[in-house]
Amino acid sequence: MTSTPTPITRAQAIAELTAPGQLYELVDEVVKGRALRVFKNAPGSLRALYESTASALPFITYEDQRYTFAQAWAAASRIGHVLVHQCGVVPGDRVAIAMRNYPEWMLAFNAVTAIGGIAVAMNAHWQSEELVYGLQDSGAKVLLADQERFDRLPAEPLPGLQVLAVRPSKPVPGQRVLKDLTDAVGEVAMPPASIAPDDPATILYTSGSTGHPKGVVSTQRNIIAAMLSWELDRAVAERVAGTVPEAPAVQPGTLLAVPLFHVSGLHASYLSSLRAQRRVVAMYRWDADAAAALIDREQLSSVVAPAAMTGDLVRVARAGNHDLGSLLLVGGGGAPRAPEQVRQIGSSFTNALPGTGWGMTETNAIGTGISGQDYLDRPASSGRCALVLQLKVVDEAGQALPPGQRGELLVRGTSLFQGYWNRPEVNAQVFVDGDWFRTGDGAYIDDEGFLFIVDRIKDLIIRGGENIGCGQVEAALLMHPDVHEAAVYAVPDERLGEEVGATVYGTPGLDLDALMTFLAAHLARFELPRYIFKATAPLPRTPSGKILKRQIREAALADLPKPGAEGAAAS
Repeated sequence: MTSTPTPITRAQAIAELTAPGQLYELVDEVVKGRALRVFKNAPGSLRALYESTASALPFITYEDQRYTFAQAWAAASRIGHVLVHQCGVVPGDRVAIAMRNYPEWMLAFNAVTAIGGIAVAMNAHWQSEELVYGLQDSGAKVLLADQERFDRLPAEPLPGLQVLAVRPSKPVPGQRVLKDLTDAVGEVAMPPASIAPDDPATILYTSGSTGHPKGVVSTQRNIIAAMLSWELDRAVAERVAGTVPEAPAVQPGTLLAVPLFHVSGLHASYLSSLRAQRRVVAMYRWDADAAAALIDREQLSSVVAPAAMTGDLVRVARAGNHDLGSLLLVGGGGAPRAPEQVRQIGSSFTNALPGTGWGMTETNAIGTGISGQDYLDRPASSGRCALVLQLKVVDEAGQALPPGQRGELLVRGTSLFQGYWNRPEVNAQVFVDGDWFRTGDGAYIDDEGFLFIVDRIKDLIIRGGENIGCGQVEAALLMHPDVHEAAVYAVPDERLGEEVGATVYGTPGLDLDALMTFLAAHLARFELPRYIFKATAPLPRTPSGKILKRQIREAALADLPKPGAEGAAAS
């Protein structure tokens, strides 16, 4: 870094960088009835973003495969040609992607969103029932899936669904192989498409407190606003510090360690790398030692991952077997870090500083952000609000609360999603006063504008960054014929933040091992309870019949330390 003459206040930096004529100029617009602050100079679509960044610099690395930005755009164009001319995809059609973090995931996403389609990011942990549900709910016309996902699907997952196989390891009767189709196409341009900023671009599924996962619909503008918001936040921080970045000796690179069906993987790691011309190095699955080796070999400058994974990386860094001096940022998201881990990141890496933020699938990953010394000084905070969003904390009557008082966090702004796919009744509940979204998070904002998340109002468990709806796990438990009642709750876990706990009451012959085997066929692996306790009497309830989950959870936690306690069964 080189110093500039006069550091300024944050308010001055924001005013300067967003003023008329500046790269990050912000203007007020009304979009679909919502009053928004939008970036005047933003690309009009994701397609325009891809085209403008298709340079000869290295971009995607996966094992021995490497693509430049230009090569990635050319490969995406071939997929786009296949989707349009061989699958009949037209703007607005849903195309589902279900696979590991292969290059094909990223290339397919670019192709779908560049031809005006809606990319449906399927949770790769889902089992058969959940995969079929996502395909049915989204109305997907095409599915691109790898072998693991194929193996979980029934022979005929949906009438009329076209399936393109990615990296099949065995014959796929009746299905076409993506590579065969794109190889036959040769070099082609991306098919033309007319795309407006407020056309829907993605459906990402998020677990709610009850029922099936909900499809979060975001537009081209929503996603691009999030990308530029991160850029603006970084520019503001540099201006306040009185520094300007020097050209790096090595092209910046980030480790893609989080699944791409999460906004932390798709947005924070992948899409934000386009304009930054940052290399993206993808992993097959998380392994802390392998991650450290990749950071060392590829000289990566950043990694964004949930607390469980960055905690693993801290432990590897302290072992000293790999040189992690190239890391400048260890970012977080998905679940809060323990303050001690924040301090460990600051002390365990040669050059890296910690960073994190609060965001949701519904806000396209942005919301608040905090890094560096601010984060070290306030390790329990999630940071200050993004400049294209507004936050407020309200009481049970919906009245705004003053700084320091706890209530429910509400958000509105340019990156906020349009609503849940095919869920008008849920949209009516979660949007209030027209455009404020109820996050379900309990929080307060201090007098300096820093957000602190203190609890959750929704009945959710966050396990290593994965949202798990307690109601969905309870529904699966109650499907078993020997289970009469079930309560699911969060159990604190040092590495993952929270684990899934359950207390069940049922027939005398209820066998917990058999129950776990049953659940494995109905829930994704990350949703399976780590602990199941078998109650000897009906679960306690309020006079109105509501299960006293807090009381049940407290009793279960009190039993956990006891060796051999009945029901402390590992999944």
